[in-house]
Amino acid sequence: MAKMKAIEAAAKILELEGVTKAFGVPGAAINPFYAALKGLGSISHVLARHVEGASHMAEGYTRANPGNIGVCIGTSGPAGTDMITGLYSASADSIPILCITGQAPRARMHKEDFQAVDIESIAKPVAKWATTVLEPGQVPGVFQQAFHIMRSGRPGPVLIDLPFDVQMAEIEFDPETYQPMTPYKPAATRIQVEKALTMLNSADKPLLVSGGGVINADAAALLTEFAEVLNVPVIPTLMGWGTIPDDHGLMAGMCGLQTSHRYGNANLLASDFVLGVGNRWANRHTGSVEVYTKGRKFVHVDIEPTQIGRVFGPDLGIVSDAKAALELFVEVAKEWKAAGKLKDRSAWVAECQERKRTLQRKTHFDNTPVKPQRVYEEMNKAFGRDTTYVSTIGLSQIAAAQFLHVYKERNWINCGQAGPLGWTIPAALGVCAADPGRNVVALSGDYDFQFMIEELAVGAQFKLPYIHVLVNNSYLGLIRQSQRGFDMDYCVQLSFENINAPELGEYGVDHKAVVEGLGCKAIRVFKPEDIAPAFEEAKKLMAEHSVPVVVEVILERVTNISMGVEIDAVNEFEELAEKGEDAPTAISLLD
Repeated sequence: MAKMKAIEAAAKILELEGVTKAFGVPGAAINPFYAALKGLGSISHVLARHVEGASHMAEGYTRANPGNIGVCIGTSGPAGTDMITGLYSASADSIPILCITGQAPRARMHKEDFQAVDIESIAKPVAKWATTVLEPGQVPGVFQQAFHIMRSGRPGPVLIDLPFDVQMAEIEFDPETYQPMTPYKPAATRIQVEKALTMLNSADKPLLVSGGGVINADAAALLTEFAEVLNVPVIPTLMGWGTIPDDHGLMAGMCGLQTSHRYGNANLLASDFVLGVGNRWANRHTGSVEVYTKGRKFVHVDIEPTQIGRVFGPDLGIVSDAKAALELFVEVAKEWKAAGKLKDRSAWVAECQERKRTLQRKTHFDNTPVKPQRVYEEMNKAFGRDTTYVSTIGLSQIAAAQFLHVYKERNWINCGQAGPLGWTIPAALGVCAADPGRNVVALSGDYDFQFMIEELAVGAQFKLPYIHVLVNNSYLGLIRQSQRGFDMDYCVQLSFENINAPELGEYGVDHKAVVEGLGCKAIRVFKPEDIAPAFEEAKKLMAEHSVPVVVEVILERVTNISMGVEIDAVNEFEELAEKGEDAPTAISLLD
């Protein structure tokens, strides 16, 4: 057996588990790990400006491609606490990332040593597993187990905390004998699938609901194939957006209180049966359980047993990895189709398509200041089918889900459940690091953009180019809109007269100056007719300089975006589309 430092074994295991890139910020307590990475030479490193930023970069990296696991590294104390938001975000959306922290030597951990904190206890509620390794000989097993846990069952993040003396200790470790552990993934049985299909086949107006678990399982093609064999419409959740192309005849729209289509809600409400795969019935998708479930039966397929019945009890629950279930669903459905057992769904599909054709929101506004709907219309024109959108939270993200188009899995990368402001920039950089040739377009409101704006310097330093669309209304727009119910507009205005940028009027922060100061390029737009030329210029600047390029669009201060408290009671604050020219980039034109 070969003798080496425990931390060298840890670095080698990362390599053997397929890791090629890491994100982080070095510090004294984790320097042994950085020495091991330097000695190994096979794992490149992106230096973040903030450890929370590194954790979101790791998450964007994981989400970019099947099989990826992003790695975030930091020192002891505040580096670990800075990672907590990233761990929570990843855990909430079932995203595996590996967070590695340094720690004080074991003898000093209980003595209030400098930057010594019980990060294991802090991280446990927001991680799939968190551990402080107290014996050097356990380091290889802990790292092996970390990858096994991240990949098994419902994916999720892990934190490993490494005391300095544990890292430095010599252990026996033979890399030639190391093998990754086979992940555990439950699989549906044939009898379960046949019962589910029997229920679906007996319904008159069935739907499939496709969740983020379909993307995690790399099963989008199977989901689409299953829908096509059955000829049954699909409602993707926000996390499952892209599992069926937006322009597919069976794409029936997204359902929900905010990130939804008018036709998506209408189609769900018209259905009498729903088969959900890899979804968790999130409240912003369902609204109240009473409205969502009334008059329809449900089958729920999910990899995590405790998700079955968590929100409401389905008529049939199946614990299974989405890919394993869909492979069997396709197999049985094809057999039934060949035998002539499947119902003709053409009338139901046509009904859903007619709603998709007619229930559109207006996007073509010529107002100055710009109405946000026009920005998404111009984005649809400017950015192609292969574009990967990255966004986080707020009115900008909600409107994006209502108006943008996604045609492929992993082309909508969104922090769904946690929604931390500031996530967008580092996550977009993580996507670019995972796939340097990818067309990445990020979208932020001004407050999300300001939260972790310093990470743009990472894009400049490491040549991670993408386009960032910044819609600026100088407001906490979503919170302002929600405050309407309290009859107030309080502590949500970001506006002020910037003495250094009088051309901005009351719009406050000079984002263009800040972006350029961080080594990137920026374009500011005030009029709707200037948006398209700005996007074209941004593409040229990105190609020329290989840095992030920000296109800031100055919006009208107050716009209320469609949303409600129930899926049958969404408030439409703006004009609706009555003819094709009202929504020229909608998937289905009205005329």
